[in-house]
Amino acid sequence: MAPTRILLADDHALVRRGVRLILDGEPDLTVVAEAGDGAEAIEMARAERPDLAILDIAMPRLTGLQAARELSRVLPGLRILMLTMYDNEQYFFEALKAGAAGYVLKSVADRDLVEACRAAMRDEPFLYPGAVTALIRNFLDRAKEGEELPARAITEREEEILKLVAEGHSSKEIAELLVISVKTVERHRANLLQKLGLRDRLELTRYAIRAGLIEP
Repeated sequence: MAPTRILLADDHALVRRGVRLILDGEPDLTVVAEAGDGAEAIEMARAERPDLAILDIAMPRLTGLQAARELSRVLPGLRILMLTMYDNEQYFFEALKAGAAGYVLKSVADRDLVEACRAAMRDEPFLYPGAVTALIRNFLDRAKEGEELPARAITEREEEILKLVAEGHSSKEIAELLVISVKTVERHRANLLQKLGLRDRLELTRYAIRAGLIEP
C-alpha cells in the first residue's frame, strides 16, 4: 500500500522539522507538504490533496481550528489531527466540532503522533490517555448537573477578525484578507468589544492571547 500522504502545518520551523523526522521515519507515513500558518495550510491542502493534515492550534493568519473548519468544508475526505501544547478541554471540543479526528499534545508527540495518524486513517478517533479520563469525568459531572457544553462566546467570523486585529492588521487590511467591506469589519469589531466587555485593541489582543488565537 502507498504511504499516507501528510500535510504538516506549524508556524515554528523547528517543530515542523522534529515532527517530520518522526513521521518520515515510518514506512507507512510521508510528509508531502509543510505550511507555516492556517491560510497556507488550506492552500497547500488544495494543491497537494494529502490524505491527512496535522495542524497546530496557535498559528498566524488562521488558527489550526479555523483551518480545520474550512478544510472539513472544502475537502471532506481529508483526515485532520490537531497537534498542540494546550491540554485544554474547550480546545478539544472545538477541535471535534471543526472535524478533527484526534488531539495530540506536542509534549508526547514522539510517543503518540504516529499512532494518532494510523488511527485517523482507520477512521478512529485518537485521544491522549489523560484527556480520556478528564473528558469522561467532565461529561459525567455535566450530565449529572443537567448542563450543556459551553456555547461559543463569539461567532467564527468574529473570531477571525479578533485574531487579525490582535496581529496588528488595520481594518482595511482585514477587509482585503477576508474579502468583506471595511464597514463590516468595523461592525464586527464593535460587536466584539461589546460582547467581551473590552475597550480597545490592546484588550482585544490580551483576550486573543488568553484564547490561544495568537501566541504572546
